Amino acid sequence: MEGNTFKKKIKKRGSNESRRSGKPANSKNVFALIEEKLKMSNILGEGIPVKLVPPFLYAALIALIYIWSNHKAESTIREIEDLQQEVEDLRADVTTLEAEYMFSSKQSEVARKIKVLNIYEIEEPPKKIIRDK
Repeated sequence: MEGNTFKKKIKKRGSNESRRSGKPANSKNVFALIEEKLKMSNILGEGIPVKLVPPFLYAALIALIYIWSNHKAESTIREIEDLQQEVEDLRADVTTLEAEYMFSSKQSEVARKIKVLNIYEIEEPPKKIIRDK
C-alpha cells in the first residue's frame, strides 16, 4: 500500500494567529508591549489573582462614591453661598425701597409733588360740621 492519496497535505505557515491577522508570528501587539514595559508579571505573577478582583472592585466603588460625594457637597456649598448673596442683595433692595417709600409719603414730600398739579396744601385745619336734629 502506498498510503492515502485522497487527502492532500496542508503546508504549515506558522501559528493560527499569524494566519488570521496577516502579521508575522514574531510581532507583538500593543498589550504585549505594555506588559513588557511595565513588567507586571513580577508583581502579579503570570496572571491576575481572581480572589483579588472583588476587593479591588469594592475599593474602586467606594472611591467613586467618595469622589461623587465630595463633588456634590462642594456644588451644594457653592449654591448655598450664591443664594445667601442673593438674599443679602434683596434685603438691601427692600431696605432701600422702604426708606424711599417712607420719605415719599411724608406730608412735605406729598405737598411738593402735587404743587406741580396746582394743588396746594391747606393752611388751616378742617372744620367739623354739626347738624341739628
